[in-house]
Amino acid sequence: MNQTAHPFQSLTPSFVMDAVESRGYRCDHRVFALNSYENRVFQVGVEESAPLIAKFYRPGRWSDEQIVEEHRFCFELVERELPVVAPLAGAEGESLFHFGGFRFALFPRQGGHAPEFDNLDNLLILGRTLGRLHAFGATRPFAHRPRLDCQSFGHASVELISERFILPEYQANYDALTRDLLQALDELLDDGRISFLRTHGDCHAGNVLWRDGAPHFVDFDDARMAPAIQDLWMMLSGERSRQCAQLAEIVEGYDEFYDFRPSELRLVEALRALRILHHSAWLARRWDDPAFPHHFPWFNTVRYWGEHILQLREQLAALNEPPLNI
Repeated sequence: MNQTAHPFQSLTPSFVMDAVESRGYRCDHRVFALNSYENRVFQVGVEESAPLIAKFYRPGRWSDEQIVEEHRFCFELVERELPVVAPLAGAEGESLFHFGGFRFALFPRQGGHAPEFDNLDNLLILGRTLGRLHAFGATRPFAHRPRLDCQSFGHASVELISERFILPEYQANYDALTRDLLQALDELLDDGRISFLRTHGDCHAGNVLWRDGAPHFVDFDDARMAPAIQDLWMMLSGERSRQCAQLAEIVEGYDEFYDFRPSELRLVEALRALRILHHSAWLARRWDDPAFPHHFPWFNTVRYWGEHILQLREQLAALNEPPLNI
């Protein structure tokens, strides 16, 4: 393999099947790459059985301890009858495997479609499920997985973009804007009164599969300590009145199992701002992965940075607006 090739380029269909067969399965030569950029995920056909999902972790992102802790969290949620798609465990309970220099895990294939967030009945069910998830997530902290904070998601992201990626014609505007934005985020998020618990961490529509009238939560790769609202705000969309109606339905279900903290509503726009900053830096950090220039060709263009700065201006203004109410 070319010395400059990205490690993921060695994940050929033959390699993927060899890895799966190292766990005792017999593949039927059907291997389909699924949409995943941070890691690599494949559906692998298995003889006389349902296909498996094989997830190969990005080298260097998480430690073994952090991945295993994510898996254990999923196992514990399943034990409490929560609809979580957990990895498959071996005979000795192991779920993180090693093959050819990669770490990987196997999952059952879960059918379903994205939930309809406009359906208030669906939101009520989602609220109940997340209330149950958080009630257990609050019983103890993660020992190895990180906390969602302004330093790693905000300051580190801005530093990378400012030093290595922002175009010269946008440098001054970007630096001044992000300085004000980060100051506002620090004031909101560095508050000792915020409660942190174990969360899914990336609870958007793509990580919730709806089937038979119920949600199934997948991909806990971003699980971390965070305010509870982190798992709720990405389900809200549209104008303020619509978001308030959606939120009211979620909270009604949520409160049946875990007490919602209205004080966390002031964090919604701050968490949205961190996600915007972090996403831009995520694209930048992964630009040596051939999949990223291919799938995100608009990144690092004049148009992209102009729209990014406009989006950050809107977020700075949103931080000064009254929080959502229920």
